[in-house]
Amino acid sequence: MKNQYYPNLASPITIRGLTFKNRIFGAPMSNPELDPDCHMRKEDLAFHENRARGGLATVAIGLGIVDPVGRVHTKEVTLYDVMSLPSLKEYANAMHRHNCMAVMELAHGGKYAGARSHDGAGDPLVLGPDDEINPDGLRVTAMSEEEIERVSNCYADAAVLCQKAGIDMVLVHGGHGWLLGQFMSPTMNHRTDRWGGSLENRMRFPLLVLEKIRKACGERMLIEYRMSGSEIIKGGYGIEEGIEMARMLDGKVDIIHVSAGVHEDQDAFVVTHPSMFMEHGCNVYLAAEIKKHVNTPVATVGGLNDPDMMEEIIASGKADIVEIARQSICDPYFPEKAFSGRKDDITKCCRCFTCFYNYLTNRTFCCAFNPVVGNELENKSGFPQTTSKKVLVVGGGVGGMEAAITAAERGHRVTLIEKNNRLGGQLLSERYIPFKQDMYHFVKVLEGRLEASGVEVRLNTEVTAEEAAAFQADVVMVATGARPVIPPIEGIDRPNVVGLDALHHEVPQTGQKVVILGGGLVGSEVAIYLDGLGKDVTVVEMKNDWASDAYFMHKNAMDIYIRDSRIRIYTDTKAKAVTEKGLVCTTRDGEILLEADTVLLAAGMKADPEFVHRFDYTADRVFQIGDCIRPGRVVDAVTTGYYRALDI
Repeated sequence: MKNQYYPNLASPITIRGLTFKNRIFGAPMSNPELDPDCHMRKEDLAFHENRARGGLATVAIGLGIVDPVGRVHTKEVTLYDVMSLPSLKEYANAMHRHNCMAVMELAHGGKYAGARSHDGAGDPLVLGPDDEINPDGLRVTAMSEEEIERVSNCYADAAVLCQKAGIDMVLVHGGHGWLLGQFMSPTMNHRTDRWGGSLENRMRFPLLVLEKIRKACGERMLIEYRMSGSEIIKGGYGIEEGIEMARMLDGKVDIIHVSAGVHEDQDAFVVTHPSMFMEHGCNVYLAAEIKKHVNTPVATVGGLNDPDMMEEIIASGKADIVEIARQSICDPYFPEKAFSGRKDDITKCCRCFTCFYNYLTNRTFCCAFNPVVGNELENKSGFPQTTSKKVLVVGGGVGGMEAAITAAERGHRVTLIEKNNRLGGQLLSERYIPFKQDMYHFVKVLEGRLEASGVEVRLNTEVTAEEAAAFQADVVMVATGARPVIPPIEGIDRPNVVGLDALHHEVPQTGQKVVILGGGLVGSEVAIYLDGLGKDVTVVEMKNDWASDAYFMHKNAMDIYIRDSRIRIYTDTKAKAVTEKGLVCTTRDGEILLEADTVLLAAGMKADPEFVHRFDYTADRVFQIGDCIRPGRVVDAVTTGYYRALDI
């Protein structure tokens, strides 16, 4: 019997006798940190198990390293160490508890290895296709015949270890510029022996690895091969050669997993991991082309977050499997919600790179929209029941909404009061911005959850501290947000000056020629939006760099757009006055006039502690949430809203 909502996406697929319960696989995600021996911790296992619990057909652990020489950083599972076996077994057991298949990625950093992992006792041995100096200044040694044989055996040994742990499938990483991909690449492999030159020679090493794994593990271990359908870099191979590579893999692996790009190329990085400025499903065409030429099941991946799109991909034959990573962080219960008719309750990944930033810098799992991420172990058993209390939430931004929902779901009687006629706070500015639709969708999801949880919502109501006290709540949660920074310059109150609320309309309330005062993350994104509408946009920033508060991956994506746009950015530039002609500024070279029909303020936000503290002692317990404490990101508001509600 087929699923009534997604008959193709929810349908099982059987490969080499193993049945996967649906077509949504968990793409490989490595762990942000491991224990001192590079084995998975309980926290890591809880994170991955929560994804399995949500209905994925597989969950893949990324970057299991097969050889000590192949390590790129310290967050990789050491598959060459037999002592990894206990945590791998725990992982497989956790997946199987939820009828989810366990998958481990087998990888080797090749010429990019060693740079971030050696202990400082001399240069590490770094191996690759050629003798060269890598981008980190380390000497790379071309792999000899003996090294190629040794490393191929390392892959096989790692697969055997996974098999002993009860893992169902290994995913051999041959894409994104990892070792096997380096041998496949005409830009990275310049060998003149039988391991380089022609495509047949460049594919010889990957095919040897696959042959060794199959021989060592037999027919019962499934093999998925991850490749870049196109390298998306200058001089790299395109889809035509990608098709030929896939033909050579056909029949030798069980799934051909088609991704894109090379990790070490910054422009290609935001194609491998599509940014919000790219269309959803932007890499599906690569899998669709390859699928026309092979009999092996084909998987597609990259920025997918909509079950309707995924259903169409499977139904139309573009791919047999869709794989998701970031979306399963944002909403681990994505498959379960889709297949049970609750797609309107799916939190869609907005591709903001919050997860990547925290993974790379803080070594933690994190998500802008999911406060449980990174704390699955603590949340696994729920929280102690509490006596039902009367709760008043003042402010209907996403922090206040999350607090109200969480409190109501725990059995409290909750009223949320918002002074405006809409919920959503600052995210209302995203409603009409094409690349921010997933962020605005989050507001709609929270509105649905408010209704489902029974929260009483009062709009167009501005409550004073006295009125809050008269409400006689047991708990008052203040989530009134922050206020825009208004620079104290001459003419700032002129009619040609607008704030971000000018974007709360289908047609922005600005003229044709716009100067944005403030070149941080918000101002830069607004510039891209207005440029896309054909506006003449100039950005003014007093710091020496624009978008200095942006995650570096997101800034890179913005930079790619801005390079080819008409947007002008002035840094080290201070606003002096607004006139009827535009914005007068002071630069290093003197005073200039930037002509504008509209000056749009994006100079940041600030808390209003005097206003917030008026609510002190209006109830036995008063909590402050989000930007009213200090302006921050969406992740800060959502997380504090969730955990403050758990404090009740």
